[in-house]
Amino acid sequence: MFPTLFRLSDLKVVMLLCVAVELCSCSSKNSSVSVLELSNDEETAYWIGNNKPVPDSDSLFYLDDPAPLFRKEFVVDGDLKSAWVQITAAGYYHANINGQRVEKNMLDPAWTDFSKRIYYSEYDITDLLDAKENCIGVTLGNGFYNPLPLKMWGRRNLRDVMHTGRPVFIGKIVLEYTNGETEEIGTDETWKYADGPLLKNNVYLGEVYDARKEVEGWDVPGFDDSSWNNAVRSDGPGGKLQKAFFPPIRVTERIRPEKIYSSEKGIWMVDLGVNFAGTFRIKLTGEPGDSVVFRFGERIYPDGTLNPMTTVCGQIKKEGVGGPGAPVVAWQTDTYILGHQKEAWYQPEFTFHTFRYMEIKGLKKQPGVDEVEGLALNTNVASSSHFSCSSELLNSIQDATQRTFLANLISVQSDCPAREKFGYGGDLNATSEAYIYNFDMQSFYRKTIYDWVDAMNDSVFVDTAPYVGIQYCGLSWESAFLTTQYYLYLYYNDLELVREMYEFNKKWMEKVARIHPENWVDSGLGDHESLVPVPVELTGTSHYLLCAEIMQKFASVMSDKEGEKQYQKLAAQIKQRLKQEFWDKPVTQEINRQTLFSTLLYYNVVPEEETEAAVDSLLAALENAPSHHFTTGIFGTKYILEALSKYVSPERVFQIVNSTEYPGWGFMIANGATTLWETWKESDNIYSNCHPMFGSVSEWFYRWLGGIQPDPEFPGFRKFTLAPGVPENMDFVNSGYTSPFGRIQSDWKKDENKVVYSFEIPRETSAVVKLKKEPAQSISIIKEGDKSFVSGSVSGLSSGQFELTEGKYRVTVQ
Repeated sequence: MFPTLFRLSDLKVVMLLCVAVELCSCSSKNSSVSVLELSNDEETAYWIGNNKPVPDSDSLFYLDDPAPLFRKEFVVDGDLKSAWVQITAAGYYHANINGQRVEKNMLDPAWTDFSKRIYYSEYDITDLLDAKENCIGVTLGNGFYNPLPLKMWGRRNLRDVMHTGRPVFIGKIVLEYTNGETEEIGTDETWKYADGPLLKNNVYLGEVYDARKEVEGWDVPGFDDSSWNNAVRSDGPGGKLQKAFFPPIRVTERIRPEKIYSSEKGIWMVDLGVNFAGTFRIKLTGEPGDSVVFRFGERIYPDGTLNPMTTVCGQIKKEGVGGPGAPVVAWQTDTYILGHQKEAWYQPEFTFHTFRYMEIKGLKKQPGVDEVEGLALNTNVASSSHFSCSSELLNSIQDATQRTFLANLISVQSDCPAREKFGYGGDLNATSEAYIYNFDMQSFYRKTIYDWVDAMNDSVFVDTAPYVGIQYCGLSWESAFLTTQYYLYLYYNDLELVREMYEFNKKWMEKVARIHPENWVDSGLGDHESLVPVPVELTGTSHYLLCAEIMQKFASVMSDKEGEKQYQKLAAQIKQRLKQEFWDKPVTQEINRQTLFSTLLYYNVVPEEETEAAVDSLLAALENAPSHHFTTGIFGTKYILEALSKYVSPERVFQIVNSTEYPGWGFMIANGATTLWETWKESDNIYSNCHPMFGSVSEWFYRWLGGIQPDPEFPGFRKFTLAPGVPENMDFVNSGYTSPFGRIQSDWKKDENKVVYSFEIPRETSAVVKLKKEPAQSISIIKEGDKSFVSGSVSGLSSGQFELTEGKYRVTVQ
């Protein structure tokens, strides 16, 4: 088996060694892991490739570069008990055994800094093997390891900053026989390779597939590979091998077209009804050599033609922007060239797009709706949570939010899954709680933490993980590394991660203190996409405050008394500075007052006795806004949803969210959105139509309409709050969240002159219930399956605030 070269249980030790030298220098780009070793140190597998040189000029990268095919025949010599394959690549791969695909995984392995960390997968292949002769075939794609030298925004070439190289892979087959013997077939120079029919593949621009170059039978035994070359042993990318502990990327939904029509002569348009990230499958007919070209977009123009502009890579939209050899417009496109078979099914392998609309050129007849399907791709996180309500608009917003979230889970949580595909920290800070309410994110976010460990350095804040060279957004982006750890602790009670990362986190806090020695964040990006300017001093310093408070909590968990005092003092100093600058002084600068007052309330900066004045100021800011709606950006939206619900009422928020006026989520839905926009304003050219940052509204659905809220004193929902809001113009809410202890259900419905609540509380947990109750109203409770239960035994029932233990309850407020 592969050795676990970087076990989770060993991470703390590795961290301690790393931070003793330099923050984040967890492995050198010159290090190499070229051999898989057994426990007896016998060499069994190597990184191998085709040893094709990297082009010596940028323009040459755009020429045909066929994805290599690798094959190895082997014999099952005896009665087989079990067999499995362990495999990974720098780039992408897919593997076949005897002509059958080994895995359902797509775009494997997950994107990482391949010079530091590489995840491998393990598959049971017992049922794929024949009794004697067998063959494994592997195809390699470029992925993020061999990107094109596209100059995104005219200046950012990923090859200048990322560890890149030609795709290579490593793996082995393990055969276990009934007599107890084990045989291993690893990657080495005895494997053979040749060019395949996939002429080009890129995660941004798409792929070109020439079926005329298909090699029939190449991945089954008995194929004549005498003209093929021997694989070339490689040092590999250098990263440590680690077994993947998080879900793989899979096809999670198959989407049939809503309609297919001709936009102009010779062009067919496929409308899949919803915007999503992924790929497609289509039946093609034609003559050998016919080229069918596909383009993709989130929108169409009024005349029904494709609008691909919101998904163009890095805003490369005119001559000279993308660099030598780059397309004039870097839109998403795939090309299929028919071979000797006049009928074929085509599905791209090593790319993914974001689209609702697909333009097809070169197909002589209109495809049928049963001959095309969209294939939604995302990391296959479990989605057992649920929210729905009587407002169809809110249900549409929730559906669009979930679709946006999943579209941006392609092994990293991205900001947009077409134009950039990068794992920005700001979006994590804005939406990680919303993601957790909707999906099981524990293992995915652990992977995210390790991506940040590999991305950061000791002197400047970086914006993304994996690192892509961007470093202007500042602390509010890189701090996602720490805040995400806290949410793993709060929602999953992930104490192991707190212990693993604690020393590393302390060194990171020292780095922050060096960069911002006055406890004041004065550089970086503020409330991104706020309709009114917000200084970074407000949002950035608030995130610094959050980090200090998190470290105070982590120090307590670690029984670090001195650290707890240190971070408590730091948090108090930061909070006092925020109060002095943004509360005590008159506001004279242009600033989004919604973000200002909701931030101060969210972080408890305003003294308790002055909270009412801050709330009044927030309400006044709302009254002065267009349609009395939110004008906040990436962070302010999360803050105002919480602050307004906590200090005013969920009713006030509901009035805004349940409206189709601009600005707002309902405005997006009313204008045809099926995923969330990057901006409150509609964009048909610049901004992504599939961006998660305003998805914090889904967190509000669960927290304030369902009322399901974690208790920081009891992480992991051992004890939690149920405080459902009941707006005047809603009839019911159904909300369920799967905690580490089990299902939490919080439903309510109106029935004439009463509200009936249904609660489910998991075993070994308890909930503090907080219901809105007028003095003249009465409350009664029935516990399912417990005839001895009586309402009078519940302390505090008459006040509407009481505690319930495990079980299912029906609570009626009359």
